[in-house]
Amino acid sequence: MPRSQSTFDKETFALRLLIKKIDDDGRLSALPGFLETPWNIEVVDSADVDAFDAAVARADAMVSMSWHWDLAAAARLKLLHLPGAGVDDIDFSRVPAGTTVCNCFEHEIGIAEYVLGAMLESTIRIATLDRTFRAGSWTGSYLCGPRHGELFGKTLGIVGFGRIGREVARRAKGFGMRVIACTRTPKDEALADAVWGMDRFRALLGESDFVLVTVPLSDATRGLFDERAFAAMRPTGIIINVARGAIIDEAALYHALKGRRIGGAVIDVWYDYPPQGVVDGPRPSAYPFHEQNNILMTPHASAWTDGLLPRRNRAIAMNLNRLARGEPLVNVVKAGS
Repeated sequence: MPRSQSTFDKETFALRLLIKKIDDDGRLSALPGFLETPWNIEVVDSADVDAFDAAVARADAMVSMSWHWDLAAAARLKLLHLPGAGVDDIDFSRVPAGTTVCNCFEHEIGIAEYVLGAMLESTIRIATLDRTFRAGSWTGSYLCGPRHGELFGKTLGIVGFGRIGREVARRAKGFGMRVIACTRTPKDEALADAVWGMDRFRALLGESDFVLVTVPLSDATRGLFDERAFAAMRPTGIIINVARGAIIDEAALYHALKGRRIGGAVIDVWYDYPPQGVVDGPRPSAYPFHEQNNILMTPHASAWTDGLLPRRNRAIAMNLNRLARGEPLVNVVKAGS
């Protein structure tokens, strides 16, 4: 990854940005082009402990989705910038006191389009119509039926009403859907017909044709969707998870689907993952979800669009520019002391 270009000619003015080798796979390749301040970018394999420790000691900032190190040498580090939104792989007790932690978003557009596409597919079943028609069947036509559904008039319940929830709500309202939401900090919202506190979580489940999970993973949300939650859903209700797998109890979801206690599921986030860059990985769960015909399964792909990386590179560069200029940072998760 080349050193950034800037109006400064001397490297002595440049700050140092550390990137782990595993993340130097093209995801951050557009970053130098958005930098307006002088940075030297260093790529180091974190598995090489000595080299990594030395690199951290030199770094003013680092881009990483994880932090599990006790590194006294990191006292110089001013900024740990996540290239995504989730902070569940950051051990904040080990982050140096003087290091500010920031995250970035920019994934809500792609995820919102995925959710609308999933709801449309669950309702219209275009892939099924195509497959049966190719086989010679007119099933589903106006000639012999059955009829498929419409999103118009259906209720979408959103659990967690942050950036993703709002982007989905904006699109769902365009389809004539009723939108209700549960969040820790409820307030009136033009994009929703009602926004409730989490004390009405099960009421939302009972009123929703689609239940969208967009809350972050935390101690409070881990296993939030358990057997009782699925019992509160409509028997025709469809759950969509684009947040984190562990928010839904793995066994409870499988048995709700296998027992046909809910209408179905669209799951994009899972319980087991291969290492980064590995295509042929393990099954995403200890349970055989792939044998169920009432679930749509995708490999954590909802946000992975052609527009995501340029937007995220721009957002990270904006904060690096702010740091270099001594300006306040944005999307601060934990402020350095």
